[in-house]
Amino acid sequence: MFGNPFGFRFTVTRGIVSGLNRPNPFSKNGRAPGSFIQTDAAINPGNSGGPLVDARGEVIGINTFLVSSSDSFSGMGFAIPTQIVRPTVEALIRDGKVSHGYMGIGISDVTPENAKFFKVDNNEGAIVTQVENDSPAAKAGLKVGDVITEINGQKVSDASAPQIEVGQKQPGTSIKLDVLRDGKNVNVPVTLEAMGNRDHEGKEESSNANGKPRWGLGLADITPEMREQLQASGDIHGAVIEQVQPGSAADNAGLQRGDVIVQVNRQPMQSAADVQKALSAVPKGQDALVLVYSNGGNTFRVLHPTTTSQDAPGM
Repeated sequence: MFGNPFGFRFTVTRGIVSGLNRPNPFSKNGRAPGSFIQTDAAINPGNSGGPLVDARGEVIGINTFLVSSSDSFSGMGFAIPTQIVRPTVEALIRDGKVSHGYMGIGISDVTPENAKFFKVDNNEGAIVTQVENDSPAAKAGLKVGDVITEINGQKVSDASAPQIEVGQKQPGTSIKLDVLRDGKNVNVPVTLEAMGNRDHEGKEESSNANGKPRWGLGLADITPEMREQLQASGDIHGAVIEQVQPGSAADNAGLQRGDVIVQVNRQPMQSAADVQKALSAVPKGQDALVLVYSNGGNTFRVLHPTTTSQDAPGM
C-alpha cells in the first residue's frame, strides 16, 4: 500500500490473507458491498487505495479499511478483490465513469443454523432480508425470506455472489433470478437500475454532477450521547462524520468515522447542515480546507475533490 496523509510515501507492509468473502462489518446497510479479502497486512487511515499483492508481486486486491476498536491497526485489514476492481478500472478507462447495477435488497448467507427455516437442503444461497420500496426488486416481486439460488443460470453459494454479479452489471440490464420461496422454485426477472444516493446513510454532503458524493462523507449532528462518547467539550460544534467512502476525497485526507468537522474554509460550523451547505458551496474542482476535531485535538485537512465515482460495486 502506498501513501498516507502524514507525508510518508511508498510504504509497504507484509502480512497473510486471513479470510475471503468477508461482509462489510461497518455498514448497517444490508446492500453494502461485501466479498472482501481479510488480511493482517497493516491498513491504516490514509493508506487505503493501495495494492494488496501476493508473493509474486501480483495485485490481488485494493486495500480499503481496517477493523479496530482504537481506529489504529490491530491485525484486521480488508481489501476489495481484483475481480471486482478490474471491471471498475476498465469502465473508468473506457467511459471515464462507473455505473453500478442496483436491485434494492439486503441479503445474508444461508447457514447450517438457519437453512431449515427457509427449507434449504444444501446450506447455500443468499437470503433476502430487506426489499426497498419502489426498488427494482420490489417491482419484480421479490420478498423478504426468498432465497436466491441462481443468477442467470449461475449457482449462488453465498451472499457475496449476488453483490458481485449485480454490481458489475450496467443499469437497464435484465437478470433472471432462481428463487426458493417457501420450498418452491420461482423464476424472478429483475431489470436493474443505477445505484444512487439511497446507499448513503445519514445526511450526505454535497454531490457532483453525476449525483455521486463529491467529498465522500456521511454527516450527522453531534448528540449529547455522541459528545460524551467522543469526549468532546461543549464548545466543540459542527458535524460528526458517520461514514467515509473508500477512495474518496475524505478518505484520502485521512478523515475517519467519529471525527468532527468544526470549520470549513476557515468558517466555524454549528451543525451537519452547516457543513453540508459549506461543502456544497465550494466551486467545482476546487479544494476545501476543513478543521477536524479528533482524539482531543484539532488538525487542518485539505479535501481534494474526486473527479469520478469512487463507489465500490454493490447492490
